[in-house]
Amino acid sequence: MIPRIAHTDTTQPLYLEFIERLKTQGFAGEVSPDYANRVVQSTDNSIYQLLPQGVLYPASAEDLVLIARLSSEPRFRRIGLSPRGGGTGTNGQSLTDGLIVDCSRHMNRILEINVEERWVRVQGGVVKDQLNAALKPHGLFFAPELSTSNRATIGGMINTDASGQGSCLYGKTRDHVLELRSVLLDGTFWESKPLDDEALETIKSRDDRVGEVHRLIDEIHKTRRDDIEAKFPKLNRCLTGYDLAHIRDEAGRFNLNSVLCGAEGSLAFIAEAKLNVLPIPKHAALVNIKYDSFEASLRDAKALTDWEPTSIETVDSKVLNLAMGDIVWDSVRDYFPHGEGEPEIQGINLVEYTGDDEAEVRAKVDKLVAHLESVSGQPGRSFGHTVAYGAGEINKIWGMRKKSVGLLGNAQGERRPIPFVEDTAVPPENLADFIMEFRGVLDERGLQYGMFGHVDAGVLHVRPAIDMKDEAQEGLIREVTDEVVRLTQKYKGLLWGEHGKGVRSEYAPEFFGDLYPELQRVKGAFDPHNQLNPGKIATPMIDGAELLKIDAVPTRGQHDRQIGAEVRASYDSAMNCNGNGACFNYDPNDAMCPSWKGTRERIHSPKGRASLVREWLRLMASQGVDLNDASQRLKSTSFVRSLPARVRNSLRKGRGEYDFSNEVHASMMGCLACKSCVGQCPIKVNVPDFRARFLEVYYGRYLRPAKDYLIGSLEYMIPALARFPAPYNWAMRNGVMKRLFRRQIGMVDSPEISRHDLLQGLRRRGVELATPQRIGTLTASQRAKAVVLVQDAFTSYFESHLVLDVVDLLGRLGFYVLVAPFKPNGKPLHVHGFMSAFEKAARDNAGMLRALADSGLPLVGIDPSMTLTYRQEYAYALPEAERPEVKLIQEWLVEQSAVLETLAAGLPAGEFRLLAHCTEKTSAAPSIRSWQAIFAALGQKLEVLSVGCCGMSGTYGHESGNYQTSRRIYDLSWREQVNDADNQGKLVATGYSCRSQVKRFDEQQIPHPLQALLEQLSNPRRAA
Repeated sequence: MIPRIAHTDTTQPLYLEFIERLKTQGFAGEVSPDYANRVVQSTDNSIYQLLPQGVLYPASAEDLVLIARLSSEPRFRRIGLSPRGGGTGTNGQSLTDGLIVDCSRHMNRILEINVEERWVRVQGGVVKDQLNAALKPHGLFFAPELSTSNRATIGGMINTDASGQGSCLYGKTRDHVLELRSVLLDGTFWESKPLDDEALETIKSRDDRVGEVHRLIDEIHKTRRDDIEAKFPKLNRCLTGYDLAHIRDEAGRFNLNSVLCGAEGSLAFIAEAKLNVLPIPKHAALVNIKYDSFEASLRDAKALTDWEPTSIETVDSKVLNLAMGDIVWDSVRDYFPHGEGEPEIQGINLVEYTGDDEAEVRAKVDKLVAHLESVSGQPGRSFGHTVAYGAGEINKIWGMRKKSVGLLGNAQGERRPIPFVEDTAVPPENLADFIMEFRGVLDERGLQYGMFGHVDAGVLHVRPAIDMKDEAQEGLIREVTDEVVRLTQKYKGLLWGEHGKGVRSEYAPEFFGDLYPELQRVKGAFDPHNQLNPGKIATPMIDGAELLKIDAVPTRGQHDRQIGAEVRASYDSAMNCNGNGACFNYDPNDAMCPSWKGTRERIHSPKGRASLVREWLRLMASQGVDLNDASQRLKSTSFVRSLPARVRNSLRKGRGEYDFSNEVHASMMGCLACKSCVGQCPIKVNVPDFRARFLEVYYGRYLRPAKDYLIGSLEYMIPALARFPAPYNWAMRNGVMKRLFRRQIGMVDSPEISRHDLLQGLRRRGVELATPQRIGTLTASQRAKAVVLVQDAFTSYFESHLVLDVVDLLGRLGFYVLVAPFKPNGKPLHVHGFMSAFEKAARDNAGMLRALADSGLPLVGIDPSMTLTYRQEYAYALPEAERPEVKLIQEWLVEQSAVLETLAAGLPAGEFRLLAHCTEKTSAAPSIRSWQAIFAALGQKLEVLSVGCCGMSGTYGHESGNYQTSRRIYDLSWREQVNDADNQGKLVATGYSCRSQVKRFDEQQIPHPLQALLEQLSNPRRAA
């Protein structure tokens, strides 16, 4: 029997008392001392794992003031607090064994946009891309760029003084901060901005913490100015973390914000920021240059700066090869062609030009291109290039470059490229020599690595591949870091060029020398009891305050190695999550993780779910449970025999007996199983896979809800129900039955079974069911035009008219259509964790389909989600030789373009707009372009609309517990497009779930793309 999990890491009494006091004093936000939220917040994008005591989600600056005041009381001066935004830090910046203060859930409003004066005021939890989306209609943007811009918060950017691509032109976040509204740890709400001497003197006269910090920092500037000038390197990426070099700005004004920017939340809470914004350049071009060695690309990059670009980025072959295997490659492949006789690409430089004068931008590009052509093929030079013009095309390439961080984590094997020395900065003229020695350090130890970065700024991201689950390899963290520190000092650079210090603050005294005590004085003035993000940047001069050590903070590898290797392999789709946080994408028009967007709860994200499953596996292993063995035993245990124990456990659960498995279960039940994570996560974290495995084990201990049996058996019952659909459809319309259905079964509603009998409709059209015997009787001319439609339960029984329309269309196009006999696909079983039943259904269905495929005819499916099951879920259930090849219908039809083009001349032009299915967009991205090619071949225009998830995803939206979240997800992006007057009569949707959701919430019937084409073929005059 699967045991319950009662973990021992309970929240300490002092922290529980603090949380209760917050509540009683009017804290308006939310608090989460539960284990699930603590586990999810115990990791970031670094190698470390540190369990917090709880998570606070302030609703406003007033909540931050309350937290600060309460923590400053003598009773609570041992409380540690760590501000957190997007959680994308690579050095453990926001990790703590105290309380996480997460401002991203509620404090994420854009408060004011001043177009005339070009500034904005935002709360700290606003995401960078969210801000730029709001600024774009005004022709403005917030300039500091970074690869995590779709989930990094402004507060986080301020706390790490973030910058990235284009920093040589635009500078760092600090250069764009006009004012900050911060909460000091005594509860003071302070607005900091550049001060002239008179204003500074007034503030210094205050007898409070504000006056103290201003007096101290001004004193440091006056007394240590020459030392600061000598110690701080003259780099684009100057030392972050209490930036003493910029206490006074270029106008000579005192600016406290230079100390707060880069402080990593160790001095104050950033509540709001007033930011400078810039006009968006009207024109842009990107020159993509190929090299036969990475060293050549690095050394040539310095010469390329002479051609005055906006920015230069470099990517090595490892990153490029990983990109080629990712969904992102489909959008950029044309810019990196491999010509016959050309060497393999070992490095690329991306050289960007921007400006308001198109002729000027093109002239600069032409000069660079002429230079490249004149030296092409020479030793150490490039051997080819392409040019992209316009923001749309250029952003595709930058999207690939941005994804580099995550893609590096998707290397094969146990050794994974990890961040710990990944953002060194040296003077650009030293970069190539520095990197060659850096590579020597790694090569000597037999380490593989990937590299990419901002060569114009002298910053390169280097991620060595180490298996942190191997205790011996873990020791390389210290060994390699010490060597890299030595190298950066040799080449007059920094260990922290971009991603902040975090745990690597250990090396601050070595780099700052006798200025480090001044940093300690700054820390002590702001945070005298070492409560804010302790152990990072600097410590106050008090007993027991020490900087963290890179090899003394718990790592994820230390936790993961407690899980058996075979179990880790079974759950590798969760184990490989590296915390890069791509699933926290804010964009409502992006398909990635609708449950995160609909709830804004991190436990309802791929990263959150992977974290919880990793911890569940670890705790199971600590109780001596081999989950692989347990799964096999569960499959062989009879339902009746296990029933009494599951009833007892469910009753105990109802009485409140704690089991961490229940927290994991709550997270898993929020998943839509849409598989967007599989396609869009750079690590390919596959939540539906490990969710199904977890549910199988979980329901070995607890009773399943009735709805799971109903949904799991749907494909088996529906053929019988469809023979007499009237009783079922009546029940779905009847108010009493619907209430009963909701309360007793847990389903809000269900679509009605189609009144069209599919088999009768096929017979009327002379279409036969496909069998190997029937296929064997086809004539040569029939075989040449034959195609087999693979049925799925949803279109065959709930949208029978669609199947018949597809048959009619293919017939009009001259194809000989056969329809495979219906067999359960098994996907609903997999979604709900009926793994034994799913594997049986998969073997049975695959056997039938393989027999048809062996006859030599193409198999195609209509519904994207059900069809892609054959190449995704079946891959885990069946050996490759037993899996049938079933194409999406557009993947096959696009290959018949010659047939389509013969009919184009007789059709009027039509304009359509595609709402694509999430699974199709993210797991079969090229097939979306196939739809456009099909429409174009028939003389039709098809625009792909940018939308996220519709919120239905199979039966998810029909379940009572998911109804409200399903509606919220639909409202995020679909409702606006569906009700846009300009879209009326033009919309088409590929997914059955999507069409069902539109009909349900907006009472509109959107056709399938092939139905729209059939309409064009059937009624040319009306269509005209």
